Amino acid sequence: MSLITDKQTLDDLNIFGKRGANAIYNIFNRAFTRGGAELLEEIFRRPIADMDAINQRSATIRFFASSSIPFPFENEWFDAAEHYLQQTDNRSMLSETENTIGRKFNQLISADTELKEIQKSVTALVQILRKTDELLKEINPKAAGTPYATELQQIQQIMHAPELQPALQESAPQKLPFNKLAEFDKLLRFKQRNNLLKLLAHIYQLDVYMAVARVAVEKKFAFPVAKKKEEQMVVLEDFYHPALQNPVVNSLTITPQSNILFLTGANMAGKSTFMKSLGVAMFLAHMGFPVPASRMEFSVRDGIFTTINLPDNLAQGASHFYAEVLRIKSVAAELSKDKYLFVIFDELFRGTNVKDAYEATVAITSAIARRKNCMFVVSTHIIEAGAVLREKCKNINFIYLPTLMEGNRPVYTHKLASGITSDRHGMVIIRNEGILDILTKKKAEATA
Repeated sequence: MSLITDKQTLDDLNIFGKRGANAIYNIFNRAFTRGGAELLEEIFRRPIADMDAINQRSATIRFFASSSIPFPFENEWFDAAEHYLQQTDNRSMLSETENTIGRKFNQLISADTELKEIQKSVTALVQILRKTDELLKEINPKAAGTPYATELQQIQQIMHAPELQPALQESAPQKLPFNKLAEFDKLLRFKQRNNLLKLLAHIYQLDVYMAVARVAVEKKFAFPVAKKKEEQMVVLEDFYHPALQNPVVNSLTITPQSNILFLTGANMAGKSTFMKSLGVAMFLAHMGFPVPASRMEFSVRDGIFTTINLPDNLAQGASHFYAEVLRIKSVAAELSKDKYLFVIFDELFRGTNVKDAYEATVAITSAIARRKNCMFVVSTHIIEAGAVLREKCKNINFIYLPTLMEGNRPVYTHKLASGITSDRHGMVIIRNEGILDILTKKKAEATA
């Protein structure tokens, strides 16, 4: 079962990135093979909404993180093998009867390109088979009792096929005589093609597991534990955004009694970064991937939706406010289906005046507070809304990101605190930047 999400959420969390810069996918893309990289992207596009499947994948990656088994294959083998296995025209099959004086004479005059390509591809497949056999002997004793043991059995079933044994026993695949090359061409490209394609798929999956495991070890990411959706809980300790060089870590807990986080803070206090960090952790956790935190437990969601960097729709003549309204309407439609969702709203209704934004924030937050099967994060700079909601809704956890003042200079701690902040330092920043002085000076010069 796949997690429900959408393009807005993928863009908000920078899962793939517009140009790939600092994309979450790129952090994990350490795959050696092109097939592994493509599979990794597919996994990113299809997070899981099943507790057992998430925990099994997480346990498998944890196994490879602790075993330190290297990926033993050469990347170029797979490019050659993939292209070769797609050439299924029987007329291109080598035949022992083709090993004639005419062919030998042709080889003296010019390179026999087709033969060389077959020789290269057969050699690559034989090398893949031999390395897989060696790898199985190393992994099997270590993987007993892990979720990966089931996949290992499927690989072994392919490898134990009697027809493949001659290729596995080939001692010098670089120098195959023509007769043996013709024999292997018929065997690998035609008789065992489907089995070999399945084997390559297993190896690409192995490539992904090992790549993600290396990231987990190098970055000291934690392996999340998925819980039943009905438990309505999230425990995140020391989490941060993986793209930051020197991040400030935070911790939080979501419970059935406080399924809404109401976040306040001054401009530049770090609200958006905090919400992106939380969203990325939840997204990665639903892939069964390690997360940038010291610990994570979470109840599985049916879907994740965020509204953080919502663009205007100029093509349709829609203002930013109307774009916000349409976005909230689309999320409300998902909420009406009684699914277990995780939703982030950053700065509700920033595209309208303060009075409307205040009233709309109170109204929308009060409405979603009745959805006890979902989890929400709502941020705002309209702190007056928090005071009203504190009286109206008992399942809201009020948190804020404080700003300290050193003289006239605001200092942002990025460290979460409980409560509602009254910090407002917009005019302080404007004065510190000397904007009013510049405008006053220009005006004085113009009237002089």
